[in-house]
Amino acid sequence: MRPRVLLVGQAPGPHEREGNRLFAFTAGTRLFQWFARIGVSEDEFRARVWMAAVLRCFPGRAPQGGDRVPAPDEVATCADWLEREFAFVRPATVIAIGQLAISRFLPKPAPLAERIGRSFEIEQFGQSFDLIPLPHPSGRSTWLIAPENQQRLAHALELLAQSSGWRETFG
Repeated sequence: MRPRVLLVGQAPGPHEREGNRLFAFTAGTRLFQWFARIGVSEDEFRARVWMAAVLRCFPGRAPQGGDRVPAPDEVATCADWLEREFAFVRPATVIAIGQLAISRFLPKPAPLAERIGRSFEIEQFGQSFDLIPLPHPSGRSTWLIAPENQQRLAHALELLAQSSGWRETFG
């Protein structure tokens, strides 16, 4: 059975690269706590969802700390990989994690507050799917401190749980 949900993150971190496992450390702990809120454990999620990234390799550290945001030419270099993953999975639901992944599907710049907590019908790669944007679960992010953003996240998780790909996958 092919997955009906595709998660798209920014890029693997240094530890994920070594272990060949996306969202395996601090950000993953928070991300899987979110999915547990809608009834899915990390093991179940990893077994049933295809996980991909906009960039295939670790982009390196930023001078000010944390991981460097990939440059547009790096993203373009990896675009064929993501397109092939779409062709293979043919997802009904796509979860875009963080601003870079969200902008891959919604290129017009907008603040996270206008995207998190909404579902978007997208046609891309010759397919139609529901896009559910989520904030990046990094511990460096301060976006989730605001109560209204916590409410946006809760609503986004509700939308995810109601999406056709999620229901088909986790029923």
